[in-house]
Amino acid sequence: MKQQRVVLASNNPGKLREFSAILSTVGLEMVAQGTLGVSEADEPYMTFVENALTKARHASRATGLPALADDSGLCVHALEGAPGVHSARYATQADGVRSDAENNAKLVAEMSGRTDRRAYYVAVLVYVRSADDPRPTIVEGIWEGEVLDAPRGTHGFGYDAYFFLPELGKTAAELSPEEKNQVSHRARALQGLLQALSNERNAHSMAKTL
Repeated sequence: MKQQRVVLASNNPGKLREFSAILSTVGLEMVAQGTLGVSEADEPYMTFVENALTKARHASRATGLPALADDSGLCVHALEGAPGVHSARYATQADGVRSDAENNAKLVAEMSGRTDRRAYYVAVLVYVRSADDPRPTIVEGIWEGEVLDAPRGTHGFGYDAYFFLPELGKTAAELSPEEKNQVSHRARALQGLLQALSNERNAHSMAKTL
């Protein structure tokens, strides 16, 4: 199968690994935007879909390649949806430094004394064939769980060590990468993307035969 090069509008190595593992099966070769000299796009919006679309168009315009972007984060019911679209920069320091450790520390502090521990990860994926694609493919994946006060597990990234899955009795960080790629918010969104792209290819094939 000939590989279609697609720029991933992110420099997050964890996302690149997860996306590459799944999308390589359908002939998509994911390349992180940083390796192509693409700067990070601004994310000024309050919704996942607007930020993802902005990032995808930015990466595609800079490279001339199709682009895939995701905007994802953890939404906590007791915090009225926070950290939400600000998940990656929830505890950003004054000098701009951000880290998973600081983000998690802030989350634990904000959840202190709260009994409602419900939370969910959300991932919105946007695939554009060109920077001005008038019909971008947009899919969403949701992964429900609870927030813990102490970390468990060594896999994953972000808030995974604090994100508990009652039905599995494990945190996201206690799942192997292979297990996580089957059930995560990103995996669910990717499955939706694969289905959408497959339907599109089938429609094009049918049109050619008419």
